[in-house]
Order: sequence, then structure tokens, then C-alpha cells
Amino acid sequence: MNIDTRIKFRHLVCFLEVARQGSLARAADKLAISQPALSKTLKELETLLEATLFERGKKGSTLTEAGAAFLRYAGPSVQSLREGVNSLRSGVHEPITVQLGVLSTVESLLVPEVVCRLHDRHPALVVSVMTGPSAYLLSQLRVGELDLVVGRMTDSPLISGLTFEHLYSESMTLVVRAGHPALTAPQGHKNLEDYPLVLPSAGTTIRKFADSLFVQHGITPSRQRLETLSVALSRRYVQCSQAIWVAPHDAVRQDLRQGELVELDLGMREPGGSVGLCTNPALPVTPAAQWCVEALREIGQEYREGQYP
Repeated sequence: MNIDTRIKFRHLVCFLEVARQGSLARAADKLAISQPALSKTLKELETLLEATLFERGKKGSTLTEAGAAFLRYAGPSVQSLREGVNSLRSGVHEPITVQLGVLSTVESLLVPEVVCRLHDRHPALVVSVMTGPSAYLLSQLRVGELDLVVGRMTDSPLISGLTFEHLYSESMTLVVRAGHPALTAPQGHKNLEDYPLVLPSAGTTIRKFADSLFVQHGITPSRQRLETLSVALSRRYVQCSQAIWVAPHDAVRQDLRQGELVELDLGMREPGGSVGLCTNPALPVTPAAQWCVEALREIGQEYREGQYP
């Protein structure tokens, strides 16, 4: 019997949810089925594929090498099937949607410009944006929940097997509110450790660049910190406190231009990391995703040429 005819949609959905959740219990809860039923479905799929897809342990369920290989195709297949079913709904006009994963480094400047251009050119387009750390967004890209991911992510181990395209380089900078005492301090920055710090969350790609900035300038980081990927929270906290924000330059470019934040001059700038777009080569490129890629390339070129909004 042809093995393809025995693999059901429920097998793929259960497999993808366990891969996404990393736990049978959480996946069963998400799918609103019992854990024994979920385990039985996975066992059926493993039998049909003649491969072990997960390693079960006390810490949850981890994809095996075979499971990771199958994931590259199962996620896009399910997503394509869902899109095909939606496109055939009788009497219902479904707007075209692009699922975009956005890291905090680009949500303030780049992505709003991308959305403006897309809506100018495609009136019926829905741009659905998911934010979060690179590890989470890349995992969603792998299973077909996202069409592409934008931001700094080249240092993430989860980028392996995906396709990354460089758009432009962006540096990190230290910013404070207008009137901050550090702005009038004598030359040298040894006293910066006296002020609270706002840093990207530990373990993220952008945090590595932030940490390297301190090393390059010989600055001892403060022990009092706010660690977050939220640009809005970081901006508001810095504006109402004595905190110093180690920020991606794009996130604060307009604040600096308007005088709401001020850059601390360290005499040299961190060389910058690569901002780009990441796609899944196993995922069919939808027209909406291609439109988004084209807009990103246009703006990336403008950024490289110094044409900032």
C-alpha cells in the first residue's frame, strides 16, 4: 500500500503541534484532545514513516534528526492545504494575507514603511505581524506559520537550513533622555555604571551586540537593569528615568531626530549587525510573500544608500 494514502491530516496537525510546543501535554491541551489520543496518533505516524520523530523525556518531547527532516515538509504542506481550502470557499472573498515575523530591531522604522508601501500597491492585502525573539519566530517559519522573518538573526542556531538575505547593517547605540546627567559628565564613561541599564533580553541575537559594545568601550555594565525586547517599554522607561538604553539605532532614529532622546557620544560606534529577511526554502512562496520581499529589498537598498525616513 502506498504510504502517502495512509497519512491523514490529523497526523500532520498533531506532529506539528508537538514540535511547536515541545510537550505532549501542552500540545494535547492546544488541540483539545486527550494526551493518550495524541500519543496514539503520533505512534501511528511514526509507524507509517518507519521512523522515530520525537525523543520523549522528563523535559518534554524533542525532535529527532528524522523528525527535524520531516518538519521541513510537513509544516509547509499543511499551510498550503489550508490556503487551498480557504481559496475555494464558496461565495466568500478571502483577502490575501502575508504572515510576517518581526524582531524588535525593525518594528519601529523598517516594518511600518514596508506596510505603507504594500498597502499603497495592494489594497486587499492583510499584513499579519507576529513579534517575539528570533528563536520563536524562526520555529514558526519552519512549520509554515510564517511566510518570512525580518530582523537580526544570523547568530541564532535555528537559522540553519533556512535562507537569510542581508538587507543592511545597523549599529547599536547608547541613548538617554534629554537633560540626563551623563550628558554633562567629564570625558570618560566610568560613571555609566551608576545608572540603570535597558538591555535586550538575555540569550537573544541582539543582546550579543549590546554586550560587545560595553567590551569595546571598556564600560562596566550596571547591576540595575531592565531586560526586554519591547521598544515601547524601553522608550517610555528611559524618558521618565535616569536609565541608559543600549538600543538598535533604527529603533531610536526618529526619537533622536526629534530631540526626545539623546545619543551618548562614546567616540566610536559599534560596527553593526546584519538586518535581513529569512525564508523557508521548503515553503511555497505566495504572491503576498513575494510582494513583501520586494518591498524589503527596495527599502534595504535605500537604507544602504543613506536614504532614511
